[in-house]
This record gives sequence, structure tokens and C-alpha cells, in this order.
Amino acid sequence: MASLSFDARLNLQLSKSHQQQQSLVLEEIEGLIRVYKDGRVERFPIIPSVSCTIFSGVDTHARDVTIDKFTNLWARVYVPNRPGKYPLLVYFHGGGFCVGSAAWSCYHEFLANLASTASCVIVSVNYRLAPENRLPAAYEDGVNAIMWLKRQVANGSDEHKWWVSQCNLSNFFLVGDSAGANIAFNVAVQLGNISASVSNAIKPLHLKGVILIQPFFGGEIRTGSEKMASQPPNSALTLSASDTYWRLSLPSGANRDHPWCNPLSNRINSSIPSAMVCISELDILKDRNSQLCNALANMGKAVEMVMYRGVGHAFQVLHKSQMARSRTQEMISDIKAFINQ
Repeated sequence: MASLSFDARLNLQLSKSHQQQQSLVLEEIEGLIRVYKDGRVERFPIIPSVSCTIFSGVDTHARDVTIDKFTNLWARVYVPNRPGKYPLLVYFHGGGFCVGSAAWSCYHEFLANLASTASCVIVSVNYRLAPENRLPAAYEDGVNAIMWLKRQVANGSDEHKWWVSQCNLSNFFLVGDSAGANIAFNVAVQLGNISASVSNAIKPLHLKGVILIQPFFGGEIRTGSEKMASQPPNSALTLSASDTYWRLSLPSGANRDHPWCNPLSNRINSSIPSAMVCISELDILKDRNSQLCNALANMGKAVEMVMYRGVGHAFQVLHKSQMARSRTQEMISDIKAFINQ
């Protein structure tokens, strides 16, 4: 049997090395991302990435498509296995702008189920992440994805006919959860600005609405739910993590009252279409999400606010409790009703 020896001097050296490494860390969200002072970024594989293969029992098929090879912008497209014309949802995943992927298993499962159950085509965009690509990079990727989609429709692309031919282009929605909902919101604003200066900018697409699932917004002044002491076990979003995400993703020098973080700090752009806002009762973002709904309603916008009781942030993709599964099915039913109004 091999023997093991312990050298206290070696342990001291390792301890010092670990301390030196820690002193070089600029920002960290434990288990998710570590950013070093020299610019290196380390992301941890907390959730596996999976291929586009659909698991049995889900009546949907999916493929990955390249949007822009130079920026590595791509998407995973989900289509029901039934002939017909379906609402088109362009989806942005969450992750505080800093982590996450359209290939994460939790998003693959959720969106495959959503496409099958709600009968819709979903284009799940894999955008560039911060801090290597701070905002507005993710917004630019979102707009570029829409313009690419428009070109595929206009050109009658044979390569993408398998899914474009099943899209009802007049029933087009921008959707996202958490940071992805922030992206959906700001992409809608930018598309509105483009359409104001260029007629028929995205036609034949017609943006009918936005679906914001636990939208990730912030502000310098804390809300009541941000300060609440009670959080679900293993909460997907804590206040400290939220603050770190904003420091890593906003333009250098900006604070949390920047309009990309706090849309209520300025007048909300009037180009925002009708909205569905999904709020979790135990989410630190609950109050901020409610404030957004009130602001949109005061502008005369059609807003459907849905509260999911007894669950926290990102329950539909991260939590596997019986209540979370039940609330997820409720959310899918609510989304189906909204996109078929």
C-alpha cells in the first residue's frame, strides 16, 4: 500500500498560493462565475449543455442555426411536429447577462415543452455574455437576430424553410426570463426606434407583444422585496448576486439607475407593445416587476400581470419541486393564452 506523508511547509505554501489567487479575484458569484483582475473570466459548469435532441414524449423537433459566425451568434429553433402556422417567439435566456446558454439543459427542456404545449415556433438566441461583452452587446445581438430572421423570410431561404414555413409572422413575440426578459424589453424599444425612422423595418414580421418572465431590472433605491429577509432555499437570485451581475454587465462607470437597468429612471419608450409580465411571489424582483406593470399601464399600454404563488426566481427552469412543476404548467398555459389572443 502506498504511504501518504504530510508536509506542513507544503500546506503553508498551498495556503499562500490560494490566498494570492483569491486576492486577484475582482468579482465572484459562487459556483457560477469568477472574474479576475487581469481580465480572465471563469465560468463553472453548474448546468450541463445538451444537444438539440428532443427527449421522448415531447411533440417537437429542434435544430441549431447560425446567425452570425463572426460574433458566434446562434439560435436553437423549436418547431411542433404538426403541420400548421404557429405564433413565433424569439426567446432570450436568463443568467444575469453573464452566464447561461441556449444549450443549457434546463432551457432546452422548458422551451421544448413550451413549443409543444403552447403550439408555437421558438427561436432561442444564444447572445454574447458580459463582462467580456458588456451591454449593449446582448441587445445588439437581439436586434441582429430579428433582422436575420427577417432576411430568411424575405429571401425564401430553402435552408430555413423547415421552420420559417410554419411561422405566423403577424403573431410575433419577444420573450425572455430574468436578464433575457430585460433583453426582450430593450430589443423591443430598439426595434420601435428603428421602425420610427425606417418604415417597414422588420416587415413582414409584426411585433404583437412582449412576454417578460421575472424581468431582471434594478435601481439604486432598494424595493421592499429586494430587502425582504425570507428567501426560498437555494434562491436563484440574491441581492448580492444581482448587484454583481449589474457591475459586470453595465457600461463601465454606470450605476443601477442607468436606463438599461432601471427603465423607470427615464420615461419609458412609447414603442413598447402590449406586455405579459410573469412575477414570482418569492422573488426579490417582485416589487420592481409590479412597478414596471403599473408604469406601462399608466402609459395606456395593455399589460397582463400574472403572479405565481409560493415560488421564487427562475422556478420554471431551475426548481424541480412539485409546486414549481405545477406553476410551470400554469405559466405555459398562460403564455399559450396570451399569444393566441
